[in-house]
Amino acid sequence: MKSKVYFTKKITSDKIVELYKLLNRNLHGKVAIKLHSGEAGNQNFLKPDFWKPIIDFIGGTVVECNTAYEGERNTTEKHMKTLEKHGWTKYFDVDLLDAEGPDLKLDIPEGKIIKENYVGKNLAKYDSMIVLSHFKGHPMGGYGGALKQLSIGIASSYGKAYIHGTGNTDNFWTSDHDSFLAAMADAASSVVNYFNGNIVYVNVMKNMSVDCDCCAVAEDPCMKDIGILVSADPIAIDQACLDLVYASDDKGKEHLIERIESRNGIYTVEMASDLNFGSREYELITVD
Repeated sequence: MKSKVYFTKKITSDKIVELYKLLNRNLHGKVAIKLHSGEAGNQNFLKPDFWKPIIDFIGGTVVECNTAYEGERNTTEKHMKTLEKHGWTKYFDVDLLDAEGPDLKLDIPEGKIIKENYVGKNLAKYDSMIVLSHFKGHPMGGYGGALKQLSIGIASSYGKAYIHGTGNTDNFWTSDHDSFLAAMADAASSVVNYFNGNIVYVNVMKNMSVDCDCCAVAEDPCMKDIGILVSADPIAIDQACLDLVYASDDKGKEHLIERIESRNGIYTVEMASDLNFGSREYELITVD
């Protein structure tokens, strides 16, 4: 059976709530709300007021993890200041999952590249999750969406280095690139399995730069906004976003596609599909 992906061209906060309701996958217990806090200086990340209606509707806790590279989010102290500066703590309860160690280790017995994933220990406080992703390009992954949020996004600072280094943190910047992409798929699978699939995914195709929200100096968006997608399948929702980029009549898509293809971004989707925690086959349900 094809996975359902709900889609609307209208990019408003209320539409996210509407599509979430249509999915009919109510999240139970204590809900973690994973999003990108935005690197200091980045102009493209989606701000707290945009996400506020869906976060208020669900009533969960915003969660983030520290980065593994220099910037304003690589230590707990700096990251908390950035969360405050960007307005997250003004509106929401915020939990920096790896604010303190030790990390929580998730086993990946079926992993192609890595057999374990390291996430912030506070993940254990939550029963379900919603992943709020800003779909755009990425300097290393080619693109960033639900799968990247599940893997690099939820990994602790050490876990990020472990994934990038394909199991060896000393190889952070020097590991084989396709192996890094496959390691992201491995890590994503471990989080899906940890929550027994009790996760919902929102991808917003807005402010689509070739660069990630983790870049302090990012290129401006290169193509027009496309819409909002909601699904219970992280592989299907990323595949649908990629398909929508390719199908767009916007000439600016060529720049984004070059970024995706030059980094072999589709490989992460392919490797995730091989791990069977979702499907690349989907039904796109368009909502006015």
